[in-house]
Amino acid sequence: MSRALEKRYEVLSPFELKNQLIRLAKSHAERIMLNAGRGNPNWVALEPRKAFVQLLRFALEQSERVALRSGFGGAPDKDGIAKRFVDFLGESAKQPGIDFLTNALACTRDVIKLDPDAFVGEMADAIIGDHYPEPDRILDCTAEIVRAYLVQEMFAGTPPPGKLDLFATEGGTAAMSYVFNSLMENGLLNKGDKIAIGAPIFTPYLEIPPLADYQLVEVELHQDEDNDWQYPDSEIEKLADPSVKAFFLVNPSNPPSVALHPDSLEKIAALIRTRRPDLILLTDDVYGTFVNGFKSLAAAATANTILVYSYSKYFGATGWRLGVIAIHQDNVLDKMIAALPEKEQAALNQRYSHVALEPEKMKLIERMVADSRAVALHHTAGLSTPQQVQMALFSLASLMDKKGDYKMATQDIVGKRYKALYDGLGIPCPNTPFDAHYYTTIDIVALARKRYGDDFAGWLIGEREPIDFVWRLANEKSIILMDGGGFDAPNMSVRVSLANLDDEAYTKIGQSTSDLLADYHNEWKGLK
Repeated sequence: MSRALEKRYEVLSPFELKNQLIRLAKSHAERIMLNAGRGNPNWVALEPRKAFVQLLRFALEQSERVALRSGFGGAPDKDGIAKRFVDFLGESAKQPGIDFLTNALACTRDVIKLDPDAFVGEMADAIIGDHYPEPDRILDCTAEIVRAYLVQEMFAGTPPPGKLDLFATEGGTAAMSYVFNSLMENGLLNKGDKIAIGAPIFTPYLEIPPLADYQLVEVELHQDEDNDWQYPDSEIEKLADPSVKAFFLVNPSNPPSVALHPDSLEKIAALIRTRRPDLILLTDDVYGTFVNGFKSLAAAATANTILVYSYSKYFGATGWRLGVIAIHQDNVLDKMIAALPEKEQAALNQRYSHVALEPEKMKLIERMVADSRAVALHHTAGLSTPQQVQMALFSLASLMDKKGDYKMATQDIVGKRYKALYDGLGIPCPNTPFDAHYYTTIDIVALARKRYGDDFAGWLIGEREPIDFVWRLANEKSIILMDGGGFDAPNMSVRVSLANLDDEAYTKIGQSTSDLLADYHNEWKGLK
């Protein structure tokens, strides 16, 4: 492909470019395509899904108990429903998923301290999906379960003082959209404001701010590739600038897939405490469960942080669209809204006047719920109730896994693939306790310099477009990798997902990547 055409493709999102690469690779029907572009995992958490099936069976039986007429059930009667559930569990003892539900009932009763009738009643009613979510932000018992899960996985088991307010959303991407929208609608961000972006980062965080809806100015904080993708102190210092209104990051990062070092968390928290108490933080922690002892930025700077989490990757559930926004009940964002000028306050009160008698008292997270349905459709807001049941069951799966068997298994899956990739590539396998191993970034230019010298690396930079490597990899090897430059990783780097292919595929991906680099080198030698 010509450089001119490659330049045209370089303006596309790496996710759109990936689609072009897939079409190119598929044009070679004689080869097997290996697509390590998307991060959709190829594993499925079975036990919480089996439990879902059994819970639905129970709920339908309960609905039939109050049938209106033949073929028409009713909402399950919650009075005494926990006793009937125990009877159901006993009668179905040998069925898959029943042990999970038996343990879940005990966990919610004895550990989370939920009333059994309230828990079973909510689950049975919600899984049928016969009415809108009530409360709309998140169901009551589900909120307690999800909150416990987040404390365990995002706060290293140490809850912050007070509680987290939660909003269940249609995956992490919906959560992102709601956060951006409500920050703008409520005057916490305004067109022309500067926001800091931790780079490299999931591409939409780079692509959303410049849109006409937002017109935000991006200030990038660059991770140091040579220091396991951590933020140097000089980059963290950019947050001290009072014109920077917010800092958005993915942690562990995407695509390097490395968690923030505790020292970095503390440095950001110290800056918040001493110089930037007004700085808004948004942390997207979807890959946190792949790092032992992970601690979110929300644990270090709780009052300033909006936490976004998705269940999609850990539980193999991208199709379920399960996400959550968490904001501490005592937070600076609500205080900032309360301190807005009188004219802006009046406009916001008018905006929310049809959904609250005292709109000035609405918390930001409640405004997000209203904004998610253009305010006027607030009465239909909220994540569907069957989705919330599956979210609760996924959460309970981790809360009940005291030995961490599931966590170790998922980490082992991606860890083995990570090693296979680097073995195939023929270079040492990078590894620190902060690596999630869900993705990895291979800097092709850095590899070229190390393997073949500075002159060749200089030629590669000067004579080939940044996407040329992924394009040729698709065309000549039928291997799909993402263009790292689209994530603001180094140009001509590639993002490899370790989640979605069988183990042996990664050895081939590593070998093919190495072989293609050798092909470039041979071309260069032929020109000398």
